[in-house]
Amino acid sequence: MALEFWGTLKEAITTYTGLSPTTFFTVVVLSLAFYHMVFGLFGSTPSPHQRHRSMEEEMEPLPPPVQLGEIEEDELKLYDGTDPKKPLLMAIKGQIYDVSQSRMFYGPGGPYALFAGKDASRALAKMSFEDSDLTGDISGLGPFELDALQDWEYKFMSKYVKVGTIKSKDAPVTDVSSPTEAAEATDGVSEKPEAETVETPATDAENKDE
Repeated sequence: MALEFWGTLKEAITTYTGLSPTTFFTVVVLSLAFYHMVFGLFGSTPSPHQRHRSMEEEMEPLPPPVQLGEIEEDELKLYDGTDPKKPLLMAIKGQIYDVSQSRMFYGPGGPYALFAGKDASRALAKMSFEDSDLTGDISGLGPFELDALQDWEYKFMSKYVKVGTIKSKDAPVTDVSSPTEAAEATDGVSEKPEAETVETPATDAENKDE
């Protein structure tokens, strides 16, 4: 039975491949060896789930947001993402938010990277990427643009942590003199003299009565 099967197999190999049984099996063995060599060299391709999990393992956990308080607008530029040791910050309507968790969008190379480290209220309202719109000045905006800006602000308030505010440039500056300067200024002003009483001469009628 086995001999009959082997004979039939040899005839089939010769008929369909044109090779002798010895040559055919040699080719099969070499193909398997080549496949195992390539498989061992490159390994298996990880699934999307495995790749996502490995990326999460490689990413370091974000530090908790640090409260900055009130800072100058120029200071905010230091947090534009170019320094990986500093948080990634962005402001809307003078309110500063930590957007480090969305570094792929607002960090270097991201689609909104030019908004980082700035108060981009006007640019967000107009959905503009012009340098002239990268400012917190929202004067002259229309109602639809103001509504769009409000939506952005709600989004940031719900998703990110507020870490500070930008100092207002319109704050009035009062010159408060020291007590010593005030006293010196007072000494230099003479007191108003009291009105002198001037005696009026008696009239002729009064003299006659006397």
